[in-house]
Amino acid sequence: MGQEIVRRESPEEPGRRSRLWLCEDVLHILKNDTGTEVVEGIMLNMPIEAKEHLSAKAFSKMKNLRLLKINNVKPPQGLNRGHIQLPQGLNYLSNELCAIDWHGYPLKSMPTSFQPNKLVELRMHCSGIKKLWKGIMILNELKLIDLSDSQNLIEIPDLSGVPNLKQLILRRCTRLYMISASLGDLKELIRLDLNGCKGLKSLPHKINLEALEIIDLGGCSRLKKFPEITGNISHLSELCLSETIIKDLPLLLEHLTNLTKLDLRECKNLSSLPNAMCSLMSLKTLNLSGCSRLDKLPENLGNVEGLEVLNVSGTGIRGLPSSIILLKNLKTLSFSGCDFLLSKPSNKLLNFPLFQRSPNAMGMLMHTLSSLSSLRDLNLSYCNLRAVPDVIGCLSSLTFLQLKGNNFASLPKNIIQLSHLKTLYLCGCMDLRLLPELPLNIKYINADGCMSLETLPIRPEDDFRPCLSLCNCMKLINNQGYNDMFLTMLRRYIQGAYLGYEYFLIPGSEIPKWFSHQSVGTSLNLQGPLDFMGIVVCAVFIFRKHRPLPTTPWGFTHYLHFSYNVMGSEISDSHGIIFHEQSGPGLEVTKCGARLVYKQDIEDLKQTMAGSSRCSISPYEDDLDYSAKDTKIKRSRDDFDGDEAGPSGEATNSEVDIPHPKRIRLPNLIERFIPHLANWIGNSSTQEGDSNCEEEKSQ
Repeated sequence: MGQEIVRRESPEEPGRRSRLWLCEDVLHILKNDTGTEVVEGIMLNMPIEAKEHLSAKAFSKMKNLRLLKINNVKPPQGLNRGHIQLPQGLNYLSNELCAIDWHGYPLKSMPTSFQPNKLVELRMHCSGIKKLWKGIMILNELKLIDLSDSQNLIEIPDLSGVPNLKQLILRRCTRLYMISASLGDLKELIRLDLNGCKGLKSLPHKINLEALEIIDLGGCSRLKKFPEITGNISHLSELCLSETIIKDLPLLLEHLTNLTKLDLRECKNLSSLPNAMCSLMSLKTLNLSGCSRLDKLPENLGNVEGLEVLNVSGTGIRGLPSSIILLKNLKTLSFSGCDFLLSKPSNKLLNFPLFQRSPNAMGMLMHTLSSLSSLRDLNLSYCNLRAVPDVIGCLSSLTFLQLKGNNFASLPKNIIQLSHLKTLYLCGCMDLRLLPELPLNIKYINADGCMSLETLPIRPEDDFRPCLSLCNCMKLINNQGYNDMFLTMLRRYIQGAYLGYEYFLIPGSEIPKWFSHQSVGTSLNLQGPLDFMGIVVCAVFIFRKHRPLPTTPWGFTHYLHFSYNVMGSEISDSHGIIFHEQSGPGLEVTKCGARLVYKQDIEDLKQTMAGSSRCSISPYEDDLDYSAKDTKIKRSRDDFDGDEAGPSGEATNSEVDIPHPKRIRLPNLIERFIPHLANWIGNSSTQEGDSNCEEEKSQ
C-alpha cells in the first residue's frame, strides 16, 4: 500500500519520488542523473553479480536526501569492494543525511563539501576509506561509526567534535595503527570494538569513558598494554582481550563490579591471574582457552558465585582450586587438551578432603564436579583419559558431554543415569570397543573414527532414536544389531514416531535393497502412486584424495544436499532427486537410492527386519585411492571455545548436512515429505584412524 502511494507520486519518473527502493529505479536516477530535491530516501540492494559505474555528479541534485543505503543482496564473506564504482570520484552528498549505510564505498575519503551535521549513523563496511576527515568535524548528532573491514583505514581522526558518539566499531581494519587521543574523552561511548585490528600497537594512554559497557580488543595481536582507565567504569559488562600479547591484566579489574564476560582466549604471554578477579561478583563467562603459560587459577575463584561458563582448554593449569565446588551456578566447563588430569595433584589439592578420596587426578576432578548440580556442558576431550570414573553418572543435569580423542575402551555403565543427556561426542576414541546402554532421551551421538567400536547399545524394542554419525567405525558393519537399528528407526519414523531431525552416517558401499529406486551417480527418478506418505533417501559418497577442505562459519567441511524437483505446479507420478555438494568438488556421490513410502511399507519393513542378514551394507572397495592421511581437518572456529554450539557446530571430515525442510526445493509437497531420515553411507577409507572431530591442541 505504502509503496504504491510513493509510486503514484511520479509514475513515469522515479527521480521525482520521495523514496526509492527498487534496484532498477535507483540505478535509473543515479546513472542518468535524474534525481531531484524530492528524493529523501534511497535503498539499493545490488545483485551480487552486478557492477555499476556512476559519475561524480550522481547525487548532486538530491539536496534533501536523508537516508542512503547501498548494499549487496548477499555480500560474499571477505568482500572488500562494493559493486558501485565511482571512477571520477564523488562531488557531492547531501548535508541533510541522517543515516549512511554504504557497503563497499569505493573512495578513500568523503566529498570535501560534505558537512552532515544531522548525521546519526555512519556505516561503511568494506570501504576504501583511508581517513574519515581532516581536522575536527562538528557532528553533534552522530551516535554510531562502523567502518568494519575497511582495509585502507589507517587512522581515526580527532573525535572531539563528536561528543555524543555511542558506538565506535572498527572490526578487522587491519592497517589501522593510530587512534586520536580524543577517544579518551568520549563520555557517551558505550561500545568500543577494535576486534581484529592487527596493526594497532597502542591506544590513548588515558581513557575516561564513564558510560563504556563493551570493550573488544580481541585479535589486536600487537597490542602490548591496556590503557589506563580513569573515572567510574562500573558500567563495563564485557571485556575481550583475546589473542593479544598482554602479560598482565589491568589493575582496574577489581573495580569492574558489573563485568559479566571476560574473554582472554589465546593470550599466550599471560602467565597469571590477579586475585582481584575473585571479586568480580557479576562475572558469568570466563574464557581462558589457549593461555598456554597459565598454570593455575586463583585459589578463591569459587567466590565468583555467579560464574556460569569456565573454559580452561589448552592451558597449562595443573589442578583446580578447591573452592570450585562453590560455583553452584556453573553450567559449562571445558578442559579440552589439558594434561593435568594425568599429573599428580598439588599439595593444596591433597589437603582438600574430596581429593583425598580418589587415587588419581581424574577421579579427584570428577568427585569435585559431582557437587556442581547445575553443570550441563562438560568437555574432557583430548585429555589422554584411559578411563572415565563412575562418578560421571552423578552429573544429573548434564546435557552435553564431549570425550573426544581419549584412550578409554569403554564408558561406565551408570552413564545411563544421565537422564538429561542429549549430545555425546566420542569421535577419535580409537580404543573404544563398546558402549553401555545410554539414556533413551539422547538426540545425537558422534563416534566418527572409533575404529575399534564393535557394538552399539541399541535393541529393536527400545525407544532409542538418536542421530548417529559413525564414519570409519568399520567393525560395526557386520553387526546384525546395527542393521536392525536402521530398519527399526526407519519404521518408527514412517509410523510418525519422529518429528525432529534424524539421520544416519555410517560406513559402507552399497545401497540397502529396501530402497526400491537405485542409481549410479547423483540423480534418479521415481514413479509411483500419489498417495505416498513421504520419501526416504540414501547416498553413498567418497572423498577425493588431496582435495582442499574449505571450512564454513559453522565448522562443516562439506555439505551434501539433495533437491526434490517437481515439474510445474501440478503433482505428477514422476519425481526426480538430485544430490549435490554445496562446498566444492571434494565430495563425490557414487550411488543413490530412494523409496516412496506407503502405509503397507511398514509391514514390509517388519518382514525385512525378520529376514535381513546384512541389509546390503558392506565395506567400501574401489580402484581409487581416497586415503585421508593427507586430509587434516581443523574447525573454522577456535578449537577451545567451549564447543557450545552442539552438533551443528562440529567440524568433521565427512559431515553431512541433511537440509532443513526450508532449504529443500519441494513445491506443494513439503508437508508430505520425510526429508531427514536416510541411511547415509560414508566411504570406509575416509579417515584411516584420524578422528573427524580432531582438534589441534596447539591451536
